[in-house]
Amino acid sequence: QVQLEESGGGLVQAGNSLRLSCAVSGRRVTNGAVAWFRRAPGEIREFVAGIAWSGTPYYFDSAKGRFTISRDSAENTVHLQINYLKPGDTADYFCAIRIRSGTYWTEPSMDYWGKGTLVTVSS
Repeated sequence: QVQLEESGGGLVQAGNSLRLSCAVSGRRVTNGAVAWFRRAPGEIREFVAGIAWSGTPYYFDSAKGRFTISRDSAENTVHLQINYLKPGDTADYFCAIRIRSGTYWTEPSMDYWGKGTLVTVSS
């Protein structure tokens, strides 16, 4: 069974950085497409960044420049580095994996989800 567990969230001041981690069990991270989504208070969940089977990263337009997704094959973990945090980044951050073929970054396209980690950015 594939399971994902996020960590690294917390309360941070605007302008600081944070690295979120997604530990995957039951599937190699190099054998799937792993993505980070987030859901801000009162908003729908949105795609933030993903890393394809090939290792190619993808970013939502608003995430380009401040967000970096990477994967660690040895630890079977995918990280999301967020720099210059803004109050607008406050959200629950979820990681998800797609094990079916193809690379798609929509919620229905993902096969397994973690429970999320909360990031709160104070001004």
